[in-house]
Amino acid sequence: MEKTEVAAVAAPGPERLDSDGNAWKRAGSSDCDEADSDLISKLPDDMLSAIISLLPTKDAGRTQVLSRRWRPLWRSVPLNLDARAKLPGSPAHPHTVPVSAVSKIISQHPGPARRFSFSGFHAGEFDAEVESWFHSRALTKLEELHFCCHTRINSSSGLPEESQRLPLSALRSASTLLVARISGCYFPNDMPSMNFPVLTQLSLIYVSIPGDVFHGLLSSCHALESLYMSGVCSTTGRLRVSSPTLRSIAFHHWPSEKAAQLVIEDAPHLVRLLIPYNSQDGCVTIRVIRAPKLKILGPFLPVLSKLLVSQGISPVSSANWMRSVKVLALRSSGYALHAVLNILRWFPSLEKLYVIFHPHRYIEMDKEDDPQYDPLHPIECLQTHLKVVVFKLFVGHEKQVNFARFFVLNAEVVNRIEFELFEYKSESVAYQHQLLQVENRASRGAQIQFRSQPVCKDHDVNKHIHDLSVADPFIHCQNWVHA
Repeated sequence: MEKTEVAAVAAPGPERLDSDGNAWKRAGSSDCDEADSDLISKLPDDMLSAIISLLPTKDAGRTQVLSRRWRPLWRSVPLNLDARAKLPGSPAHPHTVPVSAVSKIISQHPGPARRFSFSGFHAGEFDAEVESWFHSRALTKLEELHFCCHTRINSSSGLPEESQRLPLSALRSASTLLVARISGCYFPNDMPSMNFPVLTQLSLIYVSIPGDVFHGLLSSCHALESLYMSGVCSTTGRLRVSSPTLRSIAFHHWPSEKAAQLVIEDAPHLVRLLIPYNSQDGCVTIRVIRAPKLKILGPFLPVLSKLLVSQGISPVSSANWMRSVKVLALRSSGYALHAVLNILRWFPSLEKLYVIFHPHRYIEMDKEDDPQYDPLHPIECLQTHLKVVVFKLFVGHEKQVNFARFFVLNAEVVNRIEFELFEYKSESVAYQHQLLQVENRASRGAQIQFRSQPVCKDHDVNKHIHDLSVADPFIHCQNWVHA
């Protein structure tokens, strides 16, 4: 089976198609017979090359057998190579090539490479092959790298049971890399100095990295805009972030003694701080020292998350970065209204609030020592700035209704309150209006809207996290937050 795949991808010459040359003659005659109907082949070379560069590896290689016109194009476009080791018992992926085909493809393509993805392998597998690939001419000037070692996560520690040492050869194209995704690897203590002048997106997943190496890595990224970290462990227990270019950070904390705390020391252009997924206990520790332009934050669970500001400044005093936050997403079961309200006091300029309800097994309750809401000490954003409130995954049980009713009766300048339901039934809207006391709403012009939960077909977590063109990343966040 693998021999067939190699032949298809490596685009054999005519002697491989037919030993007596008949296939070559048929291809040649088809060039003439179908010249009038083959409009795509009439496109300029640069357009055809652009099409080929976007195709999956197998399909790109197969374009060489279409006609004489297409034959040289595959070798002239930047290589897009997606290889995956086949795990026992799992089917082969239709758009990737087997490991056995990679060396042949690389040897037949002159480079450079636009993208190289290698995944599904276990630690220690294919080390010699990997070194050979990264030192090849074809993978020079690489623009996008995905190097993802398959690893099992220990259920008790939340850490990978084994990790692949990151080969230094993988960073040979540091000067041209635009996107990098490293998974299931550990960075050695003796990492040499690095320089990534054009890297804009970096993802680190199930990665172990010394604190000083992490700090040096970020310092060497002079154009980095988006950073995604999931299950990252540091020997110092902290991941210190200082970057003059970062606009978006996504941080996924795993419940582990070795899991790192995120410390944002200085991020003058940071706009988004996203906390995707839910760890088993919902706890995440983030300390923000300086992020004066932070606008979008969440979603996090107020009663378990630790969101700290710089030393000497309490949340209630509202540090500058808290005043800059305009869009906030919180997770709640509906049982801890006062915990949520106390969080809202931190963000006096808040304009849009998402409350993402989650199942009862994660019920959090108001603590006895939580300050209770006092109308004589109102919450500033509810009085002056909050325009939109969105309740996601709304089921409508008593606690959720009571939770939502507070905002209906106390958000004084809100324009719209939205309820997104799994099963929307128009006949139940009047009943929900009655329960929520809509007739007594604080903002007389507020619209109360019920609708079905929007469905997004694209479940690619990283695409949503790194896509800076999306003004509001929480619109479809049920697809990247396991509520």
